[in-house]
Amino acid sequence: MEWFEALILGLVQGFTEYLPVSSSGHLAIGAALFGLEGEENLTFAIAVHAATVLSTIVILWKEIEWIVKGVFKFQWNDEMRYAVNIIVSMIPVGIVGVFFKDEVSALFGEGLLLVGCMLLVTAALLAFSYYAKPRQKEKISMKDAFIIGLAQACAVLPGLSRSGSTIATGLLLGNKKENLAQFSFLMVLVPILGEALLDLMKGGFSPAASGIPVVSLLIGFLAAFVSGCIACKWMINIVKKGKLIYFAIYCSIAGAVTIILSLIKS
Repeated sequence: MEWFEALILGLVQGFTEYLPVSSSGHLAIGAALFGLEGEENLTFAIAVHAATVLSTIVILWKEIEWIVKGVFKFQWNDEMRYAVNIIVSMIPVGIVGVFFKDEVSALFGEGLLLVGCMLLVTAALLAFSYYAKPRQKEKISMKDAFIIGLAQACAVLPGLSRSGSTIATGLLLGNKKENLAQFSFLMVLVPILGEALLDLMKGGFSPAASGIPVVSLLIGFLAAFVSGCIACKWMINIVKKGKLIYFAIYCSIAGAVTIILSLIKS
């Protein structure tokens, strides 16, 4: 992998991790365009995912600090309730990630055709959430947190946006826009780290075996971190303003183009 390829893919990962357009789908498209396969692709994916986790922690540090301090008061306060909701939201993706990820990959595959189809599903979810007008709720309930977690579990499919699925599901349930982006980004921290840990345990991260130069990995990591910081702050403001319909249009176009390209290549 050349340094400029790492730079482009790092920027793609950083921006698309938070924007509702599917980072895994765009990384798969980028990997296909640059001809990255197997060990090389997996090693790079682990590195840039770690970078976006770090960017989330940096941007939402005050919120994380608020939750941690509240939890250690050992009282049933707003912070403890928020932390419990995050834990509840992680149950579905934890079960899928630990026990069924390989089965899901074997059943649905990971090709560009699947990515294109799931981008269209992401577009539909974003469009529904934009036009739906459910009754507004003041706080995210434990039940809603679990349902949003189910949406996150479905996003193990490449092309189905994790942030798009969780935010759109929360909006359809009637949760306030200003609460959802922050909750969506915080609930994904542990699952992303857990997924990276599973890949590490399987030997998925191997710079030497992948053949990727250390400089390229470092450039990709830094690019994903910086663009992730920018995209995280930007996305929170976008959700508050309710401008998700533009991403629905983008996902529709990207999905259609990806499906066409996959059919041409086959």
